[in-house]
Order: sequence, then structure tokens, then C-alpha cells
Amino acid sequence: MLLRRRLLAALLTLLAVAAGLHALAPPAPATVALTVAARDLPAGSVLRERDLAQVAVDPGSRPDGVVEAAAGRTLAAPVRRGEPITDLRLVGASYTAGRPDLVAVPVRLPDPGVAALLRPGEEVTLLATDPAAGSTERLGEVLVLAVPPEEASTTAVMDPGSGRLVVVGVHDDEVEPVTGAAARLFLTVAFRH
Repeated sequence: MLLRRRLLAALLTLLAVAAGLHALAPPAPATVALTVAARDLPAGSVLRERDLAQVAVDPGSRPDGVVEAAAGRTLAAPVRRGEPITDLRLVGASYTAGRPDLVAVPVRLPDPGVAALLRPGEEVTLLATDPAAGSTERLGEVLVLAVPPEEASTTAVMDPGSGRLVVVGVHDDEVEPVTGAAARLFLTVAFRH
């Protein structure tokens, strides 16, 4: 009987010490969720749920412009694993801020050297060439909105779907002709002035 009382007293003492230590422990730091890339992703990728991860970070370390619902959006620039997904990394409204008359359209220029000459803010003439027919079509004047950093694997290839990504601003009625030409023809630009 005495042994039981001593064991009970020891157990209650341990519980009281544990409760006291828990009460004195500092509260867990506040965190917020941050959407980041789950793996390295190239420019032009359409984000899927499996490409994204949620991490807990200190509220003060959360960057401006974080996009929580990024799935289905297109990357304008490559991102590294763990990098936050912000509005500036995505093709979208941030590219056409101040220009409600334009729509941001990502296209690939097969010759990365031509793309390297472009600078955001320049107006250029977008041309589409059909090598089989030997014809070139003038798609119109476009505004260069972004020239994402060159991907390490980008080389000049003879495939309309390959090459260096460039984001251009076009008017609503030009979206379909430009995207259609980008899918089947070779795009290049002509510099004005």
C-alpha cells in the first residue's frame, strides 16, 4: 500500500513538473503557408499540382506577389526547387500592367541568338516563316514584355516548338493567329528603327 502511494506521488510529481515546463515553454513561432516549386522547372512550363509544394515560413519572410493558386498557370521564367511562385514568375496580368489593351503571349524563337537581342519594352515586328512553302507572314507589331533567362539546354534547333521563350504583348484579335503560328511555323522578329 505504501509502495502504491509512493508511486502515485512520484507520478503526480512528474506530471506537475511536465505541466510546469510546458507552461513555461515559449509559444511556437507564427508561420504562414508559402507556395514553392517542388522541383526545378523550365520557363514555359504549365504548372501542375505535383510541381508545387506548401512550406511554412515566418510571416516576415514571405515575399510580395505570392500566387497561391498557381496550378494551370504558365511560367515566364525558370524556377528552382524551393523558390516561391510569385506573380512576376508567371505569364499573366503583371506583364500587361498599365496596358489593358494587350494580352501576354509566350512564344518560342527557334534561334536563341535573336531572342538574346530583345529587351522588354521594345516594339518589334513578329514574322512567321513556313520553310516548306518558302513563305513568310507578317503577324504584326508586338511589345516585348519579358525575355526570361536562357535555359542551359536551349540551342538553335529546327523545330517550331523549341527555342528561347519570349513573352510578347499582342491585342486580343492577334492572340489566336500568333499562338497558331507559334505552334506550326518558325517565328523571328524584325527590329523597327
